Parts: sequence; structure tokens; C-alpha cells
Amino acid sequence: VQLQASGGGLVQAGGSLRLSCAASGSIFTFDRMGWYRQAPGKERELVASITSGGRKDYADSVKGRFTISRDNAKNTVYLQMDSLKPDDTDVYYCNAYRAFGNTNYWGQGTQVTVSS
Repeated sequence: VQLQASGGGLVQAGGSLRLSCAASGSIFTFDRMGWYRQAPGKERELVASITSGGRKDYADSVKGRFTISRDNAKNTVYLQMDSLKPDDTDVYYCNAYRAFGNTNYWGQGTQVTVSS
């Protein structure tokens, strides 16, 4: 399984970015997909996730600003990030999880930088 993340970049505070995570196979095979972020020296934290049934969960810090979605036909998960803040600056990682075998798959990470 390969996950290809893209869409990061540099944006001013208040701006928007959309991250994409394209899977090499059908995303129906994953129980949950999501986005995590990690700053240097800190633990990776969950930003948003979406289950195969469509349930969405968000970190409190991004609720109302970020939206996760999936396009099953394109095997792609998106993270629409609006009203970005400098605190959102991190490397963002795409994740896919299978409950059978308790297996996680990770994309390569994409840098998001929000300037003040």
C-alpha cells in the first residue's frame, strides 16, 4: 500500500490549503483514513479522520476550520484547511488504518507553513 500526500505549501494566516492523499489501491479496504501532523520534537497528533462508514472526527484545535472528505472513485482523501493559523504549521501525514491486523500505513508527509 502506498499513500501519496500532496498539497502542502506556504500560505498567509487566514488563507486556505487543500491536502490530498492518493492511495495505490481501493480506500474501501481501510477502516479509517486520516491526517496527522507533527512538529519537530513533538509527538504526531491526529488532525482529522474519516471512517469507511463516513464518520468524521476532528481535533478540537481545527474544528470548524478543517474538513476531511473522501472520493472513493479516485481512492483519495482530502483535507480542506481554511482560516489557517501560524500554529497550524507542521508536517502533515496521511494515514490509513486496517483493524484486521491493527495495521497503519503512512504517506511521506507534506509541509504546511502558515505565516503571520
